[in-house]
Amino acid sequence: MLNKVMLIGNLGRDPEVRHLDNGAAVAKFSIATNERYKDKAGEYQTITEWHDIIMWRGLAELAERLLTKGKLVYVEGKLTTRKWQDQNGQDRRTTEVVANNFQILEKREGSGGSGTPFPSASNEPAANKSLPNTSQTPIPSAPETSTTSTTSNTEMPEDDLPF
Repeated sequence: MLNKVMLIGNLGRDPEVRHLDNGAAVAKFSIATNERYKDKAGEYQTITEWHDIIMWRGLAELAERLLTKGKLVYVEGKLTTRKWQDQNGQDRRTTEVVANNFQILEKREGSGGSGTPFPSASNEPAANKSLPNTSQTPIPSAPETSTTSTTSNTEMPEDDLPF
């Protein structure tokens, strides 16, 4: 079985972060993805889809520090559905993406156009370490991945994203 979501979109709002009684941080925000198509009249139409994103613990704290409304971001995670009853006793459901990784896709401000990517969640410090101040600490580039399969120059491995 597979439950995997990969989205690239713009943040609709700054992450809203709260801390639970047990100390765990949880961040909530939404991102918008756009799809363009040509209608029967030959006019381009855009469909915007909104996705609710949930991040937990250190990833939530990292999102709080790095993500702001409007940023272009890659989010990876899984779909979950929550059920609850509203104030009127009606059963409600919502589907969310519980993220386990994200990466900002825009260049850093003031980087001189170097294009160095922001850290992804896979570069996240351990939970017992304090998070570095990114305005003073150089951010390492994302780790390179290698594939062991052989492909021709025209083929791209399935897990090799083109961005």
